[in-house]
Amino acid sequence: MELSKTEEQLMQYLWKLEKAFMKDILEVYPEPKPATTTVATLLKRMIGKGFVDYKTYGKSREYYPLVKKEDYFSKHVNGLIKTFFNDSASQFASFFTRKTDLTKTELEELKAIIDKEIKSK
Repeated sequence: MELSKTEEQLMQYLWKLEKAFMKDILEVYPEPKPATTTVATLLKRMIGKGFVDYKTYGKSREYYPLVKKEDYFSKHVNGLIKTFFNDSASQFASFFTRKTDLTKTELEELKAIIDKEIKSK
């Protein structure tokens, strides 16, 4: 299950806040802020998709994410690798290291991370 761009933006706010009432969510949106009904509709769809849940306190709801940011991102990266790089992590790594503006220091840091992973396997 995937999120729309507007749902993903809201999810980013929820990950940052960890738990939030509607007023807290609206506070973190930049101007012009969306209508409360718009955010409520997004939350309802995200609850239906299994990304968000809530606890009720009287008439208020405290929303919280059910999916971890790292898990969501990991699924997207794996989907990119499968769709655009013939399910080849090495093709993805080659593209990533050649077509992004990584500095020599950043590339060395990536190499250290990869070397560490190789040693642990």
